[in-house]
Amino acid sequence: MVDEKQFIEAFNELEIKSGISKDAILNALKEALDKGLKKQLGGDDAYTEVKIDSENGKISLSQLKKVVAGEEEDDFLEINLEDARKKYPDIQVGDFYRIDYKLDDILKTYALVVKNVFKQKLNEAEKVALYEAYKDKIGEMITGVVDKVEERGLQVTIAKTSIFVPRRELIGDEKFYPKDAIKLYVSGVKEDTKGTKISVSRSNEGYLKRVFEEEIHEIYDGTIIIKAIARKAGQRSKVAVYSNDINVDPAGACIGSNGARIQKVVAQLGNSSSKEKVDVIEYCNDDALFVMESLKPAVVVGIDINKENKTATVIIADGNSNVAFGKKMVNKELSERLTGYKLTLIEESEAKEKQISYQSYEEVERAFTDAKQKAVEELLAKQEKENHEKILHNTQGYVAPNQRHYDDTISEEEKEILEEVVDKEELTTAVEEEKEPSTLNEELSTSEETKDVAKQEENELEDEKTAVKTTTTLADLEKELALESQKAKSNQSKGKKKSKKEEENSENVVVNKVDPSQRMSIYTDEELKAFEEEEGNELNQDYEDDDFDYDDYDDYYDDEGK
Repeated sequence: MVDEKQFIEAFNELEIKSGISKDAILNALKEALDKGLKKQLGGDDAYTEVKIDSENGKISLSQLKKVVAGEEEDDFLEINLEDARKKYPDIQVGDFYRIDYKLDDILKTYALVVKNVFKQKLNEAEKVALYEAYKDKIGEMITGVVDKVEERGLQVTIAKTSIFVPRRELIGDEKFYPKDAIKLYVSGVKEDTKGTKISVSRSNEGYLKRVFEEEIHEIYDGTIIIKAIARKAGQRSKVAVYSNDINVDPAGACIGSNGARIQKVVAQLGNSSSKEKVDVIEYCNDDALFVMESLKPAVVVGIDINKENKTATVIIADGNSNVAFGKKMVNKELSERLTGYKLTLIEESEAKEKQISYQSYEEVERAFTDAKQKAVEELLAKQEKENHEKILHNTQGYVAPNQRHYDDTISEEEKEILEEVVDKEELTTAVEEEKEPSTLNEELSTSEETKDVAKQEENELEDEKTAVKTTTTLADLEKELALESQKAKSNQSKGKKKSKKEEENSENVVVNKVDPSQRMSIYTDEELKAFEEEEGNELNQDYEDDDFDYDDYDDYYDDEGK
């Protein structure tokens, strides 16, 4: 009898240790039990059914036979209806007759079959899980722990998976010990009949590329691009870099101040006694210049290149052969791999003896610089043209206000709205005219009065001018002044006062001051003569009233002064 609690604990522990999903483990166990039951029944063609409840640990095993109407042809696979209804009264033809078994009913012999099949299925499930986990990590860096060191390589554990790293995939003669951390580059993942195989490496060019990305942020963010890498792990590597920003020097950014950045890269390229050397080269699309640059640190004088055949004769400075070829021809080999050209290296003196014609380094560099400058100018011109066309496109359809033509046609709906507006305006105007007719009359009357006053003033001005011309005697002027003075006294004695309205009007009246000698007379000669006679009588009357003795009052004034 299976202990349900123990079964569930074992099931969960297996899931954690193997890293296989619960469904994959259940399927493996079902297939194993089904295989064991069929072996015990005596035929792989038997109809069987296995059910496992992982929640409560219950397992049910059953043999199935098909119900037939007549006599069965194979009693191992079929049962007639009459015999079937002895156990299941409601069963019908075509249904399956079930014979249940317990897990304990499986004999030990067949239990071993269940165990082996289950283990096999688990291994298959593990390989599938491994493939699914690492198929998306191709080209990426992973970190593991060294489990075992062998002569032919290392056994490394990554997560819950054990991976073998061959010696040829290590960097030079580097050494590792158990429990050492190790970085690996996933170069491939594939499935075959033997399972899933994960290929990892430290000597691959991809490993060096990932190290550059980790240490140099301009490469990580895409400002600098690694165009090509040629590598002899543990000896020398050449990396061609290109900058997307004209203000960033790609080679200088990778090397860093005093070589600080490139030293960090080299520090991750193995722990062998001889460190791997890394040459950083600026990539250019001129093959001749790129080939000459790739041979650094050798001093290159010139080149004779055949781009069609991908071959080049490179002229190097005298005494630079060892550097140009490198130890074990490594420098030349890496340059060929980096550029894709087959190279022939000749010193300058030998080239002169053989009369080999070639382009000097300076000529190639100058031509490349000029072509680059021209390309930049063309690019700027193209961008300016595109911007201009964009502006024209954005302003298409614009018409200046003084050149706009408006369509006078309006829709029926707009006509109705305009008619309503016009009707309202006419009604408002009529109401205002009806409410204030007197205002209009007053305005008209005021206008007529203003015209009359202006005309009268004009006439008076003419009269004044005439009067000035006709009034020439001093006696007439004196009479006029006396008359005006008399009128002023008369007005004061009467005590007449101007109303507020008259004062306000008087403030607005402009008085033209005229010299008394030129003042115009406003009376006729007959009126002036009458005024003179009247004034003479008044003066005589005054003199008559004043005919008395003032000496009687002298004492009065004297007493008042005391």
